[in-house]
Amino acid sequence: MNGKRERKATLLLADDERGTREVLAKFLRMQYDVTLAEDGEVALNLLDRNDYDIVLTDIRMPGADGFRILEKTLQKTSPPPCIMFTAYGSIETAVDAMRKGAFDFVTKPVNFDQLEIVIDRALEAKRIKQENHELKQRLDDKFGLKGIVGSSPAMRLVIDTVRQVAPSRSTVLIEGESGTGKELIAQAIHQLSGRQGKFVAVHCAALPENLLESELFGHERGAFTGAYDRKIGRFEMADNGTLFLDEIGEIPLSVQVKLLRVLETRSFERLGGGETLNTSARVVTATNRDLAQMVKDGTFREDLYYRLDVVRIDLPPLRERPDDIAPLVQHYLEYFANENGKPEMTITEGAMSALTSYSWHGNIRELKNCVERMVVLCRGKEIGIDNIPLNIREDLEPGIGKTIMTSGGCDLEQNEKLLIERALNESGGNRSKAAEKLGISRRTLHRKLHIYNID
Repeated sequence: MNGKRERKATLLLADDERGTREVLAKFLRMQYDVTLAEDGEVALNLLDRNDYDIVLTDIRMPGADGFRILEKTLQKTSPPPCIMFTAYGSIETAVDAMRKGAFDFVTKPVNFDQLEIVIDRALEAKRIKQENHELKQRLDDKFGLKGIVGSSPAMRLVIDTVRQVAPSRSTVLIEGESGTGKELIAQAIHQLSGRQGKFVAVHCAALPENLLESELFGHERGAFTGAYDRKIGRFEMADNGTLFLDEIGEIPLSVQVKLLRVLETRSFERLGGGETLNTSARVVTATNRDLAQMVKDGTFREDLYYRLDVVRIDLPPLRERPDDIAPLVQHYLEYFANENGKPEMTITEGAMSALTSYSWHGNIRELKNCVERMVVLCRGKEIGIDNIPLNIREDLEPGIGKTIMTSGGCDLEQNEKLLIERALNESGGNRSKAAEKLGISRRTLHRKLHIYNID
């Protein structure tokens, strides 16, 4: 026996006919938690104070009628399905109620089997709607603005641009180095756009020319050798949604011509087909190449470039926004600890300082992989300098890194502090000479003096 009792669905039943109300209540209470209202005004007051899974109401009642109750349900944050009772002679009125938002209607005298079927459908529709809402919320959290970590001026500008451009139909060109999160920005634009279609991504650099055209536009059976069945292209799949073309600078000139035509006419044909298909897909593209220079070099069509470059979003590399490194590290610490079933992880000031000083040639992708490795390999709950991959430590500060690795002991931060103090003493307090002796920059030395509170 399941120890957890399943919650009964809650129903509000409004009917001014006492006999009908009591008979319906007796039947419904076998399965549902039913609240009764003897007229429309009582029902309105109950709706003000409570939430219900289903509302059942007669259309014709003195005072507040079924239409008033329907209007009230539709004003709620999570509107419950509203089922209307009507006499045979008032079916047109019930149909009008459905046009205004009622879920369905049942004629009087009520057939209990029919009523049960309608209620089950209403509860199922409510469940699906709630699941869709929760799924969209999770997608918003992951791919919407909540998924974009960063508060630097450069990222605030990016986020503001995303908010402005998302509701429009304009094409968007996202430029940035590899690993800066261009696809995440594209997904955020889609999530905030309100479009009902899918987000469909095509990584253009991964497909050869003969497959890319088929992937974008689809093909008919027999269009070419090996085309045994009709294939639906990405433009069709993304109808009323967003088509994201990553690495747009890699597509060959022959495909650029056809892509330009789709953007201008909003129509295309499958390979080997004569039927013209329309598309309302919104196109977002991304590249880590300089398209303007490619236009000058003759490797990218100028007319296509201007058609894509309606709204441009420039994603700065991570090294140009160091203020975002610490929040990103913290974000991925929490994420990977949860992913790997580890307790909440912390990071020492010294380790965080080292990570924020690193140039991150691979941008966010490199940082993400680094944090995942540190979380997986860390034996405790605290990330220290010794958990930072050796290649990063050596690239960051070769002088200190090599000395620390050979100095013995496990307290690397304490060793580093001692090395800095010794270098300062040997240099007579001259910071430039101390930094040179340690093999680090003067700026890094200043930062470490602050971290270790060295006067």
